[in-house]
Amino acid sequence: MTTPSHERRCAEIVAQTDLLRSCIEGADLTVPVPSCPGWNVGQLLRHLGGAQRWAEEVVRTRASQPLPDGHFRDLPARSDEDPAVLGPWLADGAARLADTLHAAGPDAALWTPVPGGTTAFYARRFAHETAVHQADAVLALGARYTLDQEIALDALDEWMELGSLPMHFEVHPWMRELLGPGRTLHFHATDTEPRAAAEWLVDLTGDTITWRRAHEKAAVAVCGPLTALLLLVYRRRAARGEGIEVLGDAELLDFWLERVGFG
Repeated sequence: MTTPSHERRCAEIVAQTDLLRSCIEGADLTVPVPSCPGWNVGQLLRHLGGAQRWAEEVVRTRASQPLPDGHFRDLPARSDEDPAVLGPWLADGAARLADTLHAAGPDAALWTPVPGGTTAFYARRFAHETAVHQADAVLALGARYTLDQEIALDALDEWMELGSLPMHFEVHPWMRELLGPGRTLHFHATDTEPRAAAEWLVDLTGDTITWRRAHEKAAVAVCGPLTALLLLVYRRRAARGEGIEVLGDAELLDFWLERVGFG
């Protein structure tokens, strides 16, 4: 199993933003985004572009502590966004972030919101942040969403890693309620080549949340196309539909998704 290189992740930030730009040409950006309640497409894009610029500043300055982020989280209502203006603005921010990450390399030390503290975190996080927000916009506008297999696999791995960090128990103690005997979840992508090893086992039976790429029996099994699984764990799609099949303890799946959801 291989993972995308730092350079590939940097390039993907630009590629996903370009795809997003193409889908909003001539679109009504006041359309609500069901997967981001309270936002319309214009607000979603301002959030993404603002987050990319924020990350670029963190990397460029080698920030040792978090920078203010309210400008892309607490967004005022926007009803007059022009795709002809917003598109180039998005492209510029994505290019700046990718260039800064590429110049820094994957190992530069700086602040990150999770343990690790290198630029590799931001390249990976924003490749997937951009890909998932592209899905938010595309699906809101009624278009078809696709994602490269290598990026989708990496995005699911990252989601499993971030959702299993022990630090969550300190920030959100109620996440410990997930743990218990017999609580395991298996995710199986049905549309990938066998060598992709596109199966994940989430184990909630110990003192922490753990995960591994594995084909194992579990209390609940979730099977479906890779991209559908990715959108499911990001809570962009319901547990049923889009070719997804749930076998076993569906309530455990719903409980896990509720407690570890982010992004």
